Order: sequence, then structure tokens, then C-alpha cells
Amino acid sequence: MIPRFVQPSGKTLIKFLSVAWLVLSEAAPVSAQITAFKQAVAEAASENEGVSAFYRDSGYKAIWTGKDAESMERRSALFNALSLADLHGLPQDRYKVEALKAQMADVRSVRDLGQVEAALSQIFVKYARDLQSGFIKPSTIDKDIVRKITRPESNVLLSEFANAKPSAYLRELAPASSQYRALLKEKISLEQLLAAGGWGPSVPVRKMKSGDAGRDVIALRNRLIEMGYLNRTATSQYDSSMQKAVEAFQRSHGLEVDGVAGTGTIKEINKSVADRLKSVIVALERERWLPRERGKRHILVNQTDFSAQIVDEGYVTFQTRSVIGKNMEGRRTPEFSDEMEHMVINPSWYVPRSIITKEYLPKLRANPNAVSHIEITDSRGRRVNRGAVNFSNYSAKTFPFSMRQPPSKRNALGLVKFIFPNKHNIYLHDTPQKHLFAREVRAYSHGCIRLSQPFEFAYALLAHQEENPKDYFHSVLNTGTETKVPLKQKLPVHIIYRTAVVTNTGKAEFRKDIYGRDAKIWDAMRRAGVALSAVQG
Repeated sequence: MIPRFVQPSGKTLIKFLSVAWLVLSEAAPVSAQITAFKQAVAEAASENEGVSAFYRDSGYKAIWTGKDAESMERRSALFNALSLADLHGLPQDRYKVEALKAQMADVRSVRDLGQVEAALSQIFVKYARDLQSGFIKPSTIDKDIVRKITRPESNVLLSEFANAKPSAYLRELAPASSQYRALLKEKISLEQLLAAGGWGPSVPVRKMKSGDAGRDVIALRNRLIEMGYLNRTATSQYDSSMQKAVEAFQRSHGLEVDGVAGTGTIKEINKSVADRLKSVIVALERERWLPRERGKRHILVNQTDFSAQIVDEGYVTFQTRSVIGKNMEGRRTPEFSDEMEHMVINPSWYVPRSIITKEYLPKLRANPNAVSHIEITDSRGRRVNRGAVNFSNYSAKTFPFSMRQPPSKRNALGLVKFIFPNKHNIYLHDTPQKHLFAREVRAYSHGCIRLSQPFEFAYALLAHQEENPKDYFHSVLNTGTETKVPLKQKLPVHIIYRTAVVTNTGKAEFRKDIYGRDAKIWDAMRRAGVALSAVQG
């Protein structure tokens, strides 16, 4: 009778399968064992075509359950990696480690051993994919998160792993970006803070400013000290040091920097360590969704920060304020990546069908001369005489005309737009509504991204192909003619949504969840088994 293996623990776990092979080798002829092992692997791996393909191509050679040192090293590396899954904000229970250990302990036949071989491969593939590109499918969270997630094929992962140093390979699965590493460090720091009790008592929600004094100011002082924005002091006055501390907090949380602790600022100051930790864990998952190769030079638009940046070799070389889509159905700016191909100087605005039918048609029914700055054109592009049309005869479905605003300073797109062709019809552009950039929350557009400094943005893009980009830009602008200017080198564009980021100086910054997307992601992560943990320092 083949003996039942006892539940392994510790180092015994990585060695016992070698013992299993020695015991089982006495139970039946080698050829029969091999056949039974292959059949078991084939059956158990059939759930995953990629895993099945790997074993078919390798002749069902064992990579986990062999008695050689390489197999033992792979098992050890995998279980060590799985034990640290929660470090990356992955749900520990997702990988069923205890069930896998129990299955390994229950090996009583070659067939059982083959099933363990396939099970280890399937768990490895799940973990590897999760760590490389996230464990949540973005489109299931919000229809406006339209990222194309590239998930590696199971057979490719297994083949690479089988020919690599196991521990090194598993470590390198996570995104290699400096942002991911910084977020991991911030996660550990916040977990230690959580274990230590956080930032202390919350602050009464009322407006406080320079010259104020009293218990509420002391509460604010203590909170700012615990958060690292203010050096230790015994003052009960809202003095210049406290004002500077409030300004620093406002700056790192995307708030209006005025040094006044208004109710909005106090509410952000009162956000708990747990709340900030959730943002960081969500940011780790979001970082896994992004392309591994961002582009040495790329454009980064963070919706929650209302900013657009040009990044060169990991450093921000240009940044400007932005306006994004209004927080309402059909207007929220989607998240995706693409490539910028050209800019249009002196653009016409071709009004989207949705705006024509939802906003302009009702106005035209009431007054044919409404929105007179917009041309109405027929299917051949000819201008339509408004006085000859009874707009009341048309519905949103039957309206046969297009609408266009010619180039001008009053154009809705301003004087330049930047195009990265995409099915969402999203692009970056100038705007005549400059006053909106002074606001703290800048979500007002129909979905496209408006830039505060579009000319300077254009100069920065053209600098890589024109000797004097500013002069070139204005020479085209001054013609008043709509002109397409191709970029000689296409530029990756990443439109992201990040409520937690870490700057190049290592300082964590946080933003408001303006569309509520991060709350949805956290809820999905929580339901999948991700939990906040307090780590002792």
C-alpha cells in the first residue's frame, strides 16, 4: 500500500514531493508511471489551453514535481512569492495556497502527482498574470475605463519560467516603473502608520486662518505635525509656520493653495490613513493596467490632477493645467492609451452628433438663428440657409445636417488641437474659456481635454522637429488657415486616473476621486479578498 503523506510545513513542503517520487517509483514500472503522470497532467491542465499547450510541447515534462534541484527551487520560489502576494495588494486567498498544500500532502499515486504538477502551473500562471497586468478586468468596473490589457499567454510564461532563475523571474513580473516601486514603499509606510494608530484625532470642520487661536487650532496643529507637514511646536496660534504647513498640504492634495484651512481642506486633512492606503492599493492595480513600455517620451494626462505633462526619460519636462469631462453620463473623460500623430493649427470645430441633437437642435426649433456662430452644412458640405429650414420637422434621429464652427479665437477648440486618433473622439485642445483654469475642480468639458497653455505645449512638441518651434508655430497660426502639422515622431499618450501618486522626490500626493472610479475599484478588490493590513514597524 502506498503511504499517505502527512501535511507538510515549512521547508518540508518544498522537499516532500521528491520523497513522493522515491516512494512511488517502487509501486509500479517506470513506463506505467510516466504514462499515468502524463495522462493526469493532460486532464488537469485541460482547463487552461495555454497550460495544456506548454505540456504538449514539452512532452509533459515535469517542471514542479521532479526530484531534481531545479524543481525544488521552482516550488520554493513560487510558494515564497505567493506568501507575499498581499505586499502587492493582491488578494492572498485568490491563489488557494492552503488547498494546494493539502493537495500536495494527499499525493498517494502517480496520478495524484500529475494533478499537482498541473495545479502548480495553473496557480503560477494566475499569479504571474495578476502581478504583470492586474487581477481585475477594468471594463467590468466602469465603461469609461477602456484600457487594452495585454495578458501574457500561459504557455509563454511557463516556458520562460522553466528556463529562468525562479526567484529572479518571479520578482521581475511586477511592473518595473519607478512609480510602482514608490507606491509599494508608500503602502508599507501607511501600513506601519495604521498599526501605530494613524495621524491622531480628527480636526473640527470649520474655517481657520492666520491669526486664529484656540483648541481647534491646536487640533489642526497636532494633525499637521503627525502628517509631517509641520515641525513640533507648542504654539496655539495659527501663525506663519502653520499657514505654510497648510499651503504645503494643499499643494500635495491638489487643493487651492491659499493657506486657509477651509472646510474643504479640513475634510482632506481628516481623511484617515486607511483611506489613503486604499488609494495606494488601487493605484498599484492601476499601474499594472498600463503598458509596460510607456515611451521614453510620452504625454501623461492625470484626470484627477487636472494636468497634462510631457515626460522625457522619466522626468516631467512640461506641465500645464487641464479641464476634463464633466461628471455626468456621456461626458466623463475615458481612460486609455494611444499615439499622438499631429496637431491642427486654426482648427474648425466639427460639432459632435450628440451635441447637435441634444443641445443645439432644441435651440434651433425655438429659434432658427440660435447658435449663429455655428455653420449648418448639408451632406456635401454646403452651407444651409437657416431661414429656409423648418427645424421643428426634425427629430434627433432624422436631423440631416452637420454643424461646423470655422477657425477663430472664439472657436470652441481655440487655436490649436492635438490629435491621437481614437474611437472615443477624445483629443487635447485650446479653449477660449480661460477662466476655468483658475478653479480647483476643473471638470467642465464634453469629454475632451482642454489645456491652459496650448501654445507652449505645441512648442514643446515641435522642439524635436523644428529649429525654432515658436516661430514656426506662429508662422502657421498667422495664416488663419486650418493647417495639419504632422509630428515626425508619434508620441504615446496615456490618459490615466490616479488618486495616489508618488513624486520623484518620494513624496506621496493624493487627489479626490472625482468620478468615483477608485471607490468602485476598491470595492471590487475588497470583494475579491484584498484587505487593509497594519504592519508593525
